[in-house]
Amino acid sequence: MKSLVRMLLVVLVLAFALMYGASALNSSQGYSGDDTLTIYNWGDYIDPDLVAAFEEETGIKVIYQTFDSNEAMMTKIEQGGTTFDISVPSEYAISKMKEEDLLLPIDKSKLPNLKYINPRFMNLSFDPDNAYSIPYFWGTVGIVYNTELLKGMDFKSWDDLWDPSLRNQILLVDGAREVIGFGLNSLHYSLNDTNEDHLQEAKAKLEELTPNVKAIVGDEIKLLLANEEAAVGVVWSGDASEIIGENEKLTYVVPEEGSNLWFDNMVIPKTARNIEGAHQFINFMLDPEHAAQNAEYVGYSTPNEKAMAFLPEEISSDERFYPKPELTAKLEVYKNLGKKMLSHYNELFLEFKMHRK
Repeated sequence: MKSLVRMLLVVLVLAFALMYGASALNSSQGYSGDDTLTIYNWGDYIDPDLVAAFEEETGIKVIYQTFDSNEAMMTKIEQGGTTFDISVPSEYAISKMKEEDLLLPIDKSKLPNLKYINPRFMNLSFDPDNAYSIPYFWGTVGIVYNTELLKGMDFKSWDDLWDPSLRNQILLVDGAREVIGFGLNSLHYSLNDTNEDHLQEAKAKLEELTPNVKAIVGDEIKLLLANEEAAVGVVWSGDASEIIGENEKLTYVVPEEGSNLWFDNMVIPKTARNIEGAHQFINFMLDPEHAAQNAEYVGYSTPNEKAMAFLPEEISSDERFYPKPELTAKLEVYKNLGKKMLSHYNELFLEFKMHRK
C-alpha cells in the first residue's frame, strides 16, 4: 500500500513538473496572457528602450520575436503553433492575411493617439478604413551609392545599374518582389505585372546584370556598404538612411522609372491572447514622442505627423527619406498577387540567383 502511495506521489510530482515545463515553454514560444505581450516583428525594427519603457509603464512583460520575410511570418501565424499578440506585416501581406481570416479587427476607441497619423497614410487600398492595421513605418526602394568610389557617377535610372564599369560592385537585397520589381520597372512595366512575357523579359534583363552583382544579401548589406565593400546597393530607404549615417560618402535616390512605396503596419493576429495589451502597445507606439524616438533609432520614415516636430531637422527635412506627395504619388504599392503568382515570382528570383553561379 505504501509503495502504491509513493508511486502516486511520484506521478503527481511528475505531472506538476510537466505542467510547469509546458507553461514555461508556451511562454517562451509566444503564448501570451494578461501580463505578457508577444510581439512578432522584423529584426532591428524597434528601439529596445521603448520596449523597456512600455513594460515599466504597463507592467506587461514583452516577449519579442523576429522574422526576415512576410512569407515566413505569415506561415508561422497560419500554422498557429505559436501565439502572437502583435505583428508588423507589409501592405500586400496584410491584404493576404485579411483574405485568410488571420487578423482581428482593431478597436480604434482604444487608440486615442491614432489622431496623430498623417491622413495620407490612412485608408489605403490594402486596408480600407484601417479596420485591421495601424501605420508603423513607410518608405521606398531605391539605389544607395558611394559618390567618392564612383568618381561622380550619378544614378537617375534603374538602367544605370547595368553600366559595365560597375562590374562586381552591386549588392542586392534578398527579396523577390524587390529584385523582380526593379527588373520590371527598368522596362517601364508595373512592379505588380503578371504578364508572363514581361516577367520573362525582366528575368532575362536581370541575368544580364549578373556580372555587376557582387552578392545578394540580407541585413548585412548595411555593414558591407558602409564599410565600402561595394559601391552600390539596391535597398529599402530606411536601410539607406542607416548606411548614410555610418558613411557620409553615400547617398540615396529613387530611380525615375518608378519604384515601390511600401507600408508596414501593426496588426493583431487572430490567435492573440492579450488583445487589451496589444491595443495598449499600439497606442503607446502612436505617441508622437515615442514614434519620433523609434524613427530616429530605426531610420525609417514615420507616418506620425506630430512626431515630425520631435525629429532633428536634418532628418525631418531630408526629402530622400521624406519625399513630397508629388513623388510618392508616382510610386507603386505592392499588390497581393495571390499564392500562385507570388510563388512564380519566387521561382524567377531563384532562377536569377542560380544563374549567377
